Amino acid sequence: MLQPWRTGKVIRIETEVAATRRYWIEVPEMESFDFRPGQFVTLDLPIHERPNKRWRSYSIASWPDGTNVFELIIVLLEGGLGTTYLFNEVSVGSELTFRGPQGVFVLPEPIDRDLFLICTGTGVAPFRSMVQFIRLHKVPHQQINLIFGCRLLCDGLYSEELKQLEATGEISFNYIPTYSREDKSDASIRHGYVHTVYETICEKETTIDENGAKVMKPAYFYLCGWKNMIDEAKQRLLTMGYDKKSIHQELYG
Repeated sequence: MLQPWRTGKVIRIETEVAATRRYWIEVPEMESFDFRPGQFVTLDLPIHERPNKRWRSYSIASWPDGTNVFELIIVLLEGGLGTTYLFNEVSVGSELTFRGPQGVFVLPEPIDRDLFLICTGTGVAPFRSMVQFIRLHKVPHQQINLIFGCRLLCDGLYSEELKQLEATGEISFNYIPTYSREDKSDASIRHGYVHTVYETICEKETTIDENGAKVMKPAYFYLCGWKNMIDEAKQRLLTMGYDKKSIHQELYG
């Protein structure tokens, strides 16, 4: 069912990395803003006369915690009317018209296979929501691999939080950032793109059946980010032998 338009109030804004901000939005008319991790909201911004030219959708970066506040993480896009408005015109105390939650990019029930959460840029938002929800509610799960493709170290959104979550061992979670434009002489970090990462992990877990055929370990693949990454990942996963039903996507841009 389509959600009604509501009014949210911006109660906090922080810069996460260069040109990327976190916005906390309160929904005064509701005691609790409930949603499923992975869902998104649509903002109606005063940037065009036509309604469908004003709408901008963003994944919810926080997790349902019983409050009426949710978080968005937004990167300033060059020439983008929506993000330019949010960065230049919106401050603490501003009101935003929004609709949501919406979307079916949500966790499987039950989580009976390994999860590969593969993202670029602000595509990490729904995955942060998912893994923190799993931690908070002690949701039974298999191994979770969050593979985050960045250009540079300074592009890593929520990196310290995700490293800490991995270190605590509270959930079966691997945080695997990989950097495409960092100095390759730095051996302390992983270099390259996301594709090599999930292919390597899956190859290690592949077995051979009695007929000599490869058997891939069952897994769910969630893809969120830019179109080029998603298109390439889908093709590679299908070539590896995974079924389309194992692949879920949320496209940005």
